[in-house]
Amino acid sequence: MNNAVYYAEHPSPLGQLILATTDRGICKVCFHDQRYFHGPKTWQKESHPFLVNAAKQIDEYFAGHRKEFDVELDLDANGTAFQQAVWRALLTIEFGNTRNYGMHATLINKPTAARAVGGAVGRNPISIIVPCHRVIGSNGALTGFAGGLKRKEYLLKLEGVIA
Repeated sequence: MNNAVYYAEHPSPLGQLILATTDRGICKVCFHDQRYFHGPKTWQKESHPFLVNAAKQIDEYFAGHRKEFDVELDLDANGTAFQQAVWRALLTIEFGNTRNYGMHATLINKPTAARAVGGAVGRNPISIIVPCHRVIGSNGALTGFAGGLKRKEYLLKLEGVIA
């Protein structure tokens, strides 16, 4: 199987995004300056249908025309089994909703692992599409976002979660 990773840079209202994909699906969407960003040293900068589709859907999201993403994902390309479980569960948080870290821990049957869940959420490799920005503190505070809290606030405002 081909292990190549293809990437493209894509503008957004929040700054330049790096989109990456394997032949199985999107494996990375991140801001060029966010924490925990690794790549594209061995990646190939070229077009790929998954990248084109993801860029189109991200543009629609920022324009207010998309509430759900329909892109192929490759969550297995990154992280531990625990992190992957946390990331898959993020996909169940619908547009315009939030969940706190404790609730998320309970959802993946790890009710005492809120702190570990927070660490995994913070290392989500597919920002925006896998909506880690929808996880907030138990007191409603906007906490932890590898892309920065200003970006998290923007995304939650875009989704109508906060005024």
